[in-house]
Amino acid sequence: MNEQSLPGSETATARREFALRFTSTPRGARLARRLVSHRLDAWGFPYGSEVNETVTLVTAELAANAVRHGRLPGRDFAVRLLAAGPLVRVEVADARGERVPLLSPRQPPGDHESGRGLLLVAALADRWGAEPRAAGPGKTVWAECRVRS
Repeated sequence: MNEQSLPGSETATARREFALRFTSTPRGARLARRLVSHRLDAWGFPYGSEVNETVTLVTAELAANAVRHGRLPGRDFAVRLLAAGPLVRVEVADARGERVPLLSPRQPPGDHESGRGLLLVAALADRWGAEPRAAGPGKTVWAECRVRS
């Protein structure tokens, strides 16, 4: 587990970071969601607040996608949570760089039961995207949410 605050910055605008790897299983995705919610609460974004609820839901969708679409046997996925000033950013990295999500608001066809997770991310986040992983093979899907007063 990795958590950092900038030295000498104990104010509400302090930069905070939390990062952890999870098994690429449904259980790992659930644990990622729960730990992000817990960390946000510890950082002063209480359970039930708009920020905590929004970032937790976005994390749940991105982690579920990492497990479902980004899984390679024996490879974990990683979650990184950053809070700085009025912005909270969540990043989910997996091992499948060739399976990059479509960055469009296109609706899934028909009555499919899946394919709506990224529509939720797009609706809830102020910005989101995907990029190649900096530290190896795979991709990172990220979303940023502004803290509203």
